[in-house]
Amino acid sequence: MTATRQGTPLYRDPTAPVDDRVRDLLSRMTLREKAGQLNQRMYGWDAYRRTPDGGFELTDALHAETERFAGLGALYGLLRADAWSGVGHTTGSGAEAGAELAHLVQRHVVEHSRLGIPALFVEEVPHGHMALDGTVLPVNLAVGAGWDPALYERAAAHAAAELRARGGHVALVSALDIARDPRWGRTEECFGEDPYLAARLTEALVRGMQGEREPGGRFAPDKAPVVLKHFAGQGATVGGRNSAESELGLRELHEIHLPAAHAGVRAGAAALMAAYNEVDGMPCCGNRALLTGLLRHRWGFDGLVMADGLAVDRLARVTGDKVSAGALALDAGVDLSLWDEGFTHLEEAVERGLVSEEALDQAVARVLRLKFRLGLFEQPYSAGPFPDPAVGRELSTALARAAVTLLHNDHGVLPVSPGSRIALLGPHAGTVAHQLGDYTAPQRPGTGTSVLDALRRTGTDVRHAKGCALTGDDLSGIPEAIAEAAASDLAVLVLGGSSARTPGTEFDANGAARTVVSEMTCGEGVDLAGLRLGDAQYALLDAVVATGTPTVVVLIQGRPHVVPDTAAALLTAWYPGPWGGEAIAEVLLGLAEPVGRLPVSLPRSAAQLPVYYNHKETEYGGYADDSAEALHSFGHGLSYTSFAYGPPRLSGHTVEADITNTGRRQGRSVAQLYLRRLRTPVWPRTLELHGFRAVELAPGETCTVAFPLGADLRTAVPPGTVVEFRVAESARAALTAVPTQSFTAPEETPL
Repeated sequence: MTATRQGTPLYRDPTAPVDDRVRDLLSRMTLREKAGQLNQRMYGWDAYRRTPDGGFELTDALHAETERFAGLGALYGLLRADAWSGVGHTTGSGAEAGAELAHLVQRHVVEHSRLGIPALFVEEVPHGHMALDGTVLPVNLAVGAGWDPALYERAAAHAAAELRARGGHVALVSALDIARDPRWGRTEECFGEDPYLAARLTEALVRGMQGEREPGGRFAPDKAPVVLKHFAGQGATVGGRNSAESELGLRELHEIHLPAAHAGVRAGAAALMAAYNEVDGMPCCGNRALLTGLLRHRWGFDGLVMADGLAVDRLARVTGDKVSAGALALDAGVDLSLWDEGFTHLEEAVERGLVSEEALDQAVARVLRLKFRLGLFEQPYSAGPFPDPAVGRELSTALARAAVTLLHNDHGVLPVSPGSRIALLGPHAGTVAHQLGDYTAPQRPGTGTSVLDALRRTGTDVRHAKGCALTGDDLSGIPEAIAEAAASDLAVLVLGGSSARTPGTEFDANGAARTVVSEMTCGEGVDLAGLRLGDAQYALLDAVVATGTPTVVVLIQGRPHVVPDTAAALLTAWYPGPWGGEAIAEVLLGLAEPVGRLPVSLPRSAAQLPVYYNHKETEYGGYADDSAEALHSFGHGLSYTSFAYGPPRLSGHTVEADITNTGRRQGRSVAQLYLRRLRTPVWPRTLELHGFRAVELAPGETCTVAFPLGADLRTAVPPGTVVEFRVAESARAALTAVPTQSFTAPEETPL
């Protein structure tokens, strides 16, 4: 064994290179201890209980788990709170107590590990840390609607700081799923339907959470290694059904579902999570071609691969039992399991020759390397500084404001005219609970702002009636809503869906909703065959429009829903977070411009799916009984002003275009660069997003946007491919926009 000069083991020397420390520690470990480092078996909320005096005590379950492997590799969800875990404000740890709980558990782990190896505390951070008193951000689909990576990077940094301040270490964040079928309940966790947009936001996420540092270097006390999920192709499951198979050819996989993951790896992501779905007949967590051949060998990824919850045990359907299932996953490239039994038998699997000890050592080394990079051996009980909650609120509200998207605005009914009497109606109008999205901890009373609260605070003359519930067909509240609408100058209906997990909802062992007894219409496990809202919401809309009062519909939703185009104006805010009501009210009143742009195409009905813009270019496309075109295309979004786009030009290796604000208000437009292949070795897509720039212009002002064509083009376009570029305000507008002259990618693209 290697040791320092003073007789201290080398792995205890903070000045030694990380890889040397890993090798030294690994050489001292038994097979049982190695297997223990790859297990993440416990639900973290089972590790403790509250005491009558408000403190914490450790459970027999934690004692048994640490005894089983002489330590603990990782612990999931110690700070998680929600309806599935059953953790709330009386049983869990709030902002002040989180670090205390983490330190108590870590001390137990270290003291019961022969070599003093600390545990990784792994937490859900889907849109903010999923813990009591954590800042809730808008969901990923709302982030995608903002088209603002810089803003998202700042919000991600704040979420990481909150996680570390409570004693957590590793952040699980959805980023890699591409929304190809909005019937899927987890559509809200996607940045959108486009791989380029998702890649840019994934890079921002990694930079924000992990910070700028040398490859393999230490994480700052307020930064957290991120686990990007899910790898790969889960957004294309058949029928939009959760965890179903993904029927993907390799080209579709590489062109649509892998670019965000590749961008995350290049940005330095510490870990990826293998998805539930299968690729070419093998589930991702057992797919060696995907996890080792592509991820490690071709992309050079040297970080951690975690399996999704209970995904390793599912491999027993292929291998015959859970012991061999664990061996298959380890050999494929999984380093850390989640709740599975299969990895608890790795010692036996090695002894039976089902997997090599070398494969085990490689996985253990990656787990240990992450612990060293977090500084856990030097400071196992430390927590980072707690960030200002007010900053978190500001960032959440800014993301919500950026996401509000104006889809149509007949006769300029918006913004609301000063002095107007508004009838604010609908099931979302006076509540915050359904603005938050799935994977959200319980909120303290008074947290957040509804649309009703926000409008009243501005002094607006508001009359309110709920009208109906989100689900069901109870029409008893509609007459009151009709009366309020008829007596007002403008009716605003706040409609939509909900991913709120409430007590009474039944859950699968992996936390997906199974039997929904609440108003939950979206979220993990809540897939839809159609895209309709609750029946009563349509009845309310029809009744209010029939009054003749100009009507505006605001949608709060986690996926596109089908809504008749009968209202004078339509906005979508997605799930905008606790303070989304403020952002919506500001846009309605014209205090803020609607700057969101669609990250997904909105279908006319579920019957015409799929409707994503970047489909293969074909000469057919319509139905005999309906249009095949989306109602609103990817990238669409109106402003309270208007913009004119000049023809693009190719200047050297840059595409340029002039944009002019032709209206009477200052506004923001998102210039979108689309690539169209004219001659190519394979059948092309109609359009492909290849860049975007937001511009803020005063009335009459013109600016030139420039899109450098660099390394991304070399990756996207094979040599000899003839392409043209179009700059427009949406994918649909790009179809008829004036293109640049054609450009042939040379054998050695000098860009």
